[in-house]
Amino acid sequence: MNADPPKLRRGWTTGACATAATWGALERLWGGAFPAQVQLTLPRGETPVFAIENCDVGPGWAACSVEKDAGDDPDVTHGAMIRASVRDAGQGVTFRAGPGVGTVTRAGLPINVGEPAINPVPRQMMSEVVAGLAERHGRLGNVEITISVPGGETLAAKTWNPRLGIEGGLSILGTTGVVRPFSCAAWIASIHRGIDVAVAGGLPHVAGCTGATSEKVVQEMFALPDHAMLDMGDFAGGLLKYLAAHPVARLTVGGGIGKMTKLAQGARDLHSRRSTVDFARLGVMARQAGLPDVSGANTALEAVQIAGPGLAVLVAEAAREQAQQILGAAPVTVDTVVIDRAGTVLGRAG
Repeated sequence: MNADPPKLRRGWTTGACATAATWGALERLWGGAFPAQVQLTLPRGETPVFAIENCDVGPGWAACSVEKDAGDDPDVTHGAMIRASVRDAGQGVTFRAGPGVGTVTRAGLPINVGEPAINPVPRQMMSEVVAGLAERHGRLGNVEITISVPGGETLAAKTWNPRLGIEGGLSILGTTGVVRPFSCAAWIASIHRGIDVAVAGGLPHVAGCTGATSEKVVQEMFALPDHAMLDMGDFAGGLLKYLAAHPVARLTVGGGIGKMTKLAQGARDLHSRRSTVDFARLGVMARQAGLPDVSGANTALEAVQIAGPGLAVLVAEAAREQAQQILGAAPVTVDTVVIDRAGTVLGRAG
């Protein structure tokens, strides 16, 4: 009997780390000493403990850091230092972007243009910490919080932030405070934010592609700006369902022949672990069009090599029909582009 696979270790979001760092800094500012660690209660009840590091203090301010631990998730921010600097200022709680934290420059995100890219739930978590500590220490709770991430601007280049119009660094994220290893939810949420930005900006045409090669081909084909390129990856269903509720006039779906064949056959998640090409069904499609039988092919690309480019066109047409079916009555016109690994266009529809 095979042993159970090891359980993947969860981690903590940048928002949770920023909240813990804010707590540590406020304890010094109002209580006179930095704690060695703080324990947060996250939105779903988890109670992680965070070590407080890199403490610093000056006239009327205090600052400290928490190291981001993403658990076993391949998060680009794993190991980054999330730093909070606090001072008594203003009315209520205000937020500032320090070095390495981005600023929102496009409409459509949950934070207004010109604001630091600190999402609503982390803001709420930090505000609750301020309220609790203000009551404990007899303070009014008028605090300016500056969040920074050393090296964050370099890390942000590896994220979707530049396309979303977040400039200058990372976003401080998290709705639950927890990073779940290899979660699809974070990727799909980024697709949704990309659509929100496109809708708010009035873009007439967006594209969702399965990978870097198809994205390059489609972007050059239609001269689309970077923020029109939605990072669909394997999540065709996640993109199409959200577009059905938040329509953009035109959508191009592009991808390799294998993943586009899976979409053509009704798959919504195109990952190799979660969907496969049905070669018997592909063979029926080819024969009905008068093309050679491809039911014995090992790959979708081999099937096209056997049957000719006409099969790729059939796949493009069927993928377009599937996409349009998911979109339903939404006012979105769809076209599809099918390529090979070298980026050669094998078929188009729409």
